[in-house]
Amino acid sequence: MNEFSYPRQLRLLTGGDFKQVFSRASLKVSDKHLLILARPNELEHSRVGFVFSKKNIRLAVHRNRVRRIIRESFRLNQHKLPNVDIVILARPGLGDLDNSEVQALILKSWNRLIGRAKAKSDKTKSNS
Repeated sequence: MNEFSYPRQLRLLTGGDFKQVFSRASLKVSDKHLLILARPNELEHSRVGFVFSKKNIRLAVHRNRVRRIIRESFRLNQHKLPNVDIVILARPGLGDLDNSEVQALILKSWNRLIGRAKAKSDKTKSNS
């Protein structure tokens, strides 16, 4: 697999995958426009899924634009992320941000997720 590809195995595809993240999310990154839930997986890579409702991002073109930007950011940063299943939920106003603001927001969120995962693994190692 190419280091920067985005194949099917890097996506959360089934309802069961999403349900597991919602019920067992051990990592959360929250922002005014975005909520990221994540849980460790047994795979050698991260997987990502999106929940963008019409209530929070009204127009389909805006939902798709934001999804494309975040998917591209995931593709470029996947090697930095821990082995977790990630669900990204949109909050109201996310569709109103321009492309550079969405890119900056998701990059900041990735960095916070990486930091929290590292802190959690360090805490787990020290308790063992």
